[in-house]
Amino acid sequence: MCFVLIISSASVYAQKQEMDSVIIVENRIQALYGNHNSNIQILNKEQIAALPVKSVNELLTYVAGVDIRQRGPWGTQSDVSIDGSTSDQVLLLIDGVKVSDPQTGHNMLNIPIPIAAIDHIEVLRGPAARIYGVNALAGTINIITNNPKENRVFAQAYVGSSFTKDTSTGATFYNRGIQAAATLASENQSHTISFGQDQSNGYRYNTRMESYRLFYQNKIKLNEKNSIETMGGFVSNAFGASLFYAAPVDPEATEHVQTGIAALGYHWKPNKRWTITPRVSYRYNNDDYIFIRQKPDYYHNVHETNVLSTELNATYQLKNATAAIGAEWRDEHINSNSLGKRQRDNIGFFGEYKHYCSKKLNIGAGIYLNQNSDYGFQAFPAIDAGYRFLPNFKIFTSASTGQRLPTFTDLYYVGPSNIGNPYLKPETATYGELGLQFTQPILEAKAIIFARSSQNFIDWTRNNDTAKWQPQNYQSVTTKGASISLNYKLSRNCNWSDDYELTIAANYTWLNQTINVTADKISKYNIDALRNQLNISIRSLWFKTLQINIATRYLQRISNNDYTVLDVRIGYQIKQWTIYSDLNNLLDTQYKEIGSVPMPGRWFSFGVKFDTVWK
Repeated sequence: MCFVLIISSASVYAQKQEMDSVIIVENRIQALYGNHNSNIQILNKEQIAALPVKSVNELLTYVAGVDIRQRGPWGTQSDVSIDGSTSDQVLLLIDGVKVSDPQTGHNMLNIPIPIAAIDHIEVLRGPAARIYGVNALAGTINIITNNPKENRVFAQAYVGSSFTKDTSTGATFYNRGIQAAATLASENQSHTISFGQDQSNGYRYNTRMESYRLFYQNKIKLNEKNSIETMGGFVSNAFGASLFYAAPVDPEATEHVQTGIAALGYHWKPNKRWTITPRVSYRYNNDDYIFIRQKPDYYHNVHETNVLSTELNATYQLKNATAAIGAEWRDEHINSNSLGKRQRDNIGFFGEYKHYCSKKLNIGAGIYLNQNSDYGFQAFPAIDAGYRFLPNFKIFTSASTGQRLPTFTDLYYVGPSNIGNPYLKPETATYGELGLQFTQPILEAKAIIFARSSQNFIDWTRNNDTAKWQPQNYQSVTTKGASISLNYKLSRNCNWSDDYELTIAANYTWLNQTINVTADKISKYNIDALRNQLNISIRSLWFKTLQINIATRYLQRISNNDYTVLDVRIGYQIKQWTIYSDLNNLLDTQYKEIGSVPMPGRWFSFGVKFDTVWK
């Protein structure tokens, strides 16, 4: 009822819808947002620039349905969940290139992308094997980098503190960082390089961190039929890991994670109907974990993973439809002093078809066929449909399936508090949703109900508080939910002058989960699973110079652990310069997003941005 009342209060514009013109970037069929029949959330460049955050991890905390469970701020380390999933059930991509880690989902967000390099983020909620293959069981996060058309220079520097002291050293806690990006662009090519560095002495005992991020990409148009895209990046992230994995016995733990990615893609369009895109990509990760930093030989794990992927995708444009096929091969290696030397490979085949029955109705269907060296053959179909019954209203539905493979940590880990299970089977899921979407220049709104059933669900459990955690397959976990989101441009609706802008965005997600776990087992997932999530942000610009941006989020988990975090950014623009101050966790909420890891209290930051176009 609330959704209908909000929509009816907005005046209807006849001009072309803004969101409907956004192209959703997928590896084969790329459809306009208005023609997409799945629950997709988009965090655009304007929203990214306004949020009072410093890292991709913190950005994602304000996306509907995305639950970022941070073990530390400023991109230190986070687990990511979509609609109540585990971190290993989500697939992360950069420009369509898969960058998830087969060792563990804990390293998924260790990526070399500074915020300055991001154009927008697409979050697809629900299984997506038909589009992306394995490990897209609960959803995908696709980070789309900038596609520059002009020469540009961006730089940002910031420093912050809680003004509290480390009782072990007497030093005041602080953080500082810089981000920079430069682009050379012409009609037929572009080159972008970006860099980010963050450093902190922590926010509590043994939480010192230092990270470096370097990212390069180019896009070269050879002629009307051929083009090349390459990207590469490296991130080094070292941090104190106090209480991260084995609380309360790991207060002296440290970790250093290094990740490198590279990809080369080729686009060949031999005629108006065919588009053929081969791509090869590589991901390297080194995870160096020390249980007691003063005694590194007591327990010291080093895990090195190498992942090589090749893809071949092709689309064929018909009069009122698009057909697509694709194939992929993925080879995963790990060399670890605790997990051993392991290898597995995966071969998959895609088939997709999207038909436009009319301007109002379109339907899509597809299937992914998968052969894994350890788990054999499986097939994952999906279907969707969307109908625009009024100029601004659309109803859509989809049914999809997905799979996630056990990580090497799930299978083989041996540690002081956790032990793997080599007999695990892959998880699978079926999903259905029904949604109503309203799109116009001043108001974008969406309401969705959905259900996901996961079979052979993998959960870490133990029999008592002193036993080791070990993963087990359970029969099923059923997740039912509803989601409402809106983006309201109040200043445009009120016909304010261009000197003033005011936009209100809000999203709410409710989840109800049934978890089949025996009474004698203690479940990690059962404690951390999300029940309610509410995000509200207000972006404003006054006199074309003064920014006042407010973002707040409320989360409640099954354990009834709930918290509210309020962040504020106040900035002043002077031509190419912006001076700003961030007040994070303004309410000084004492909260934990995962396990026994307390997050920072109130934190003050001051920063300067420079952004200019040059010839």
